[in-house]
Amino acid sequence: MAERIGREAVDKEDGYLYYLGKDGFVWRSPMKTNRRGRKAKVGSEKIRREEGYLYFIDKKGYVARAKMNRRGRR
Repeated sequence: MAERIGREAVDKEDGYLYYLGKDGFVWRSPMKTNRRGRKAKVGSEKIRREEGYLYFIDKKGYVARAKMNRRGRR
């Protein structure tokens, strides 16, 4: 089960892929179908990552995380 950790919602537009970058901010990159789009930082909230979690942007636009299942690997 995922838990919401971000307080800032991101307004999503069609034709972009949204993700949490290595710097801790939410970024968007144009998909292959969106030829005119540019990569840009969207959110102003910085998220601190922890090991063992998968971070993503949920349907409502908040940053969420889920515990990774490593099947015995560390």
